[in-house]
Amino acid sequence: MALFNLTDFDHHEQVVYCSDEQTGLKAIIAVHNTNLGPAAGGCRFWDYENEENALKDVLRLSKGMTYKNAMAGLRLGGGKAVIIGNPKQLKSDALFKAFGRAVNRVGGRYITAEDVNITTSDMAMVNTETEFVSGLEGKSGNPGPFTALGTFLGIKAAVKHKLGKDDLNGIRVAVQGLGSVGYSLCEKLHAAGASLIVTDINEQTLQRAASELNATVVGLDEIYSQDVDVFSPCALGSSINDDSIAQLKAVIIAGCANNQLAEYRHDQIVKDKGILYAPDYVINAGGIINVALEIYPEPYCADEATRLVENIYHTLMTVFTKADELDLPTGQVADKMAREIIANGHK
Repeated sequence: MALFNLTDFDHHEQVVYCSDEQTGLKAIIAVHNTNLGPAAGGCRFWDYENEENALKDVLRLSKGMTYKNAMAGLRLGGGKAVIIGNPKQLKSDALFKAFGRAVNRVGGRYITAEDVNITTSDMAMVNTETEFVSGLEGKSGNPGPFTALGTFLGIKAAVKHKLGKDDLNGIRVAVQGLGSVGYSLCEKLHAAGASLIVTDINEQTLQRAASELNATVVGLDEIYSQDVDVFSPCALGSSINDDSIAQLKAVIIAGCANNQLAEYRHDQIVKDKGILYAPDYVINAGGIINVALEIYPEPYCADEATRLVENIYHTLMTVFTKADELDLPTGQVADKMAREIIANGHK
């Protein structure tokens, strides 16, 4: 596999393959850019179909973290890690300790944290082997609630800009994915008066959403075509693609998933269809904002994290306004803003 020729390779500074025979660890750490500071981003544990898919994912995710941290105003670069395999079969304290040793060998250029299928207790095991860990209990803790808060505020910004409405009462939202962040987001939307249509692979979680949040449950493939105001992708990436865009009735795309656009060109296609897209790495930055306050030398403060997460609303309003002024897709505008911030990191 020729790394430098891959479409998703974007002048990454470092890509590290890690393995440990005794524990079965197979991982990839990608450091995309450190202009603004050490590369920070979570570790994802996923049963990828093959190594190529894992590499593609970590390359895209690490670049997204560079842009996310820049747009959030953090003194951090972008990085990401993936552990390859079935977490239900491979998870062990020994494996996470082996991963911690792998992170430590990168020498502080990458700081890890929780992501999909990784918990705070898993990170505690990683922390026994390296100091380059964040999102620990007793400090910033689980970043999920802050990601949900930022996404909720981002949906409010999108609704204000697109529909001219100051609140979410009566707004119809289709939520794809009810993991810990997605469900927390649904709770906030329900409390704000939004009506929910949801889907997920976990039947028990769907039943809970129907009971607790009065949500309407639909099939995995039916979520795209719902007659709603907002489509909120909160599962894995690439949900905005040729097939799904053709089905969308929503006028807003705003969710907490990473890498929502399957391809760069879908940004323009969404715009041409009259849909307002909240760039994923802007709207879902709440978690890394919370974690960053643990990384910085100042004492962690949850109230300060909340205050900074609330800026996501204003950042998105700036992106939306500039996109209108320039008649460009919102993703392109956010990318340009992020690249300017990153370039200035050298200064």
